[in-house]
Amino acid sequence: MLLRAIQPESRHDVAFLGQVLADPHLARYVRGWGRRGDGGVIAEEAGGRVGACWYRLFPADEPGYGFVDERTLELGIAVVADRRRRGVGRALLGAALSDAASEGFAAISLSVEPDNPSRLLYAQFGFVQVGMVEGSWTMRAELLQQPKRRASP
Repeated sequence: MLLRAIQPESRHDVAFLGQVLADPHLARYVRGWGRRGDGGVIAEEAGGRVGACWYRLFPADEPGYGFVDERTLELGIAVVADRRRRGVGRALLGAALSDAASEGFAAISLSVEPDNPSRLLYAQFGFVQVGMVEGSWTMRAELLQQPKRRASP
């Protein structure tokens, strides 16, 4: 799903994955996954993955594209082309924000192109533009603190 977030309409194969992982700025989104601040959700339909939404903390010396500060999570999201505009992204975003809040994080950010229609969805979830980097908006939202979810028996 990271590949879809980078280039939504491209063909994604092993060679493209190798190029992404060879780029230090892109590899930081997956390298060492599982550290404090890493989390996310996956959408599945009929046994296939159709989308994902994930978040991660970045240090100031290795920021992501939507970096705000070392306490603000950065969010990524991708939905396969034929499932867009059907509520998958909205459900993923809501679940990821709820999870991040229940983990005690206060804010989350993202990077989005100004002409990307998804920015309207982000605004509905409380994201506001706080900056611009290389032509992309940096948006940030406060997370409502929620109690941790209890695992089902």
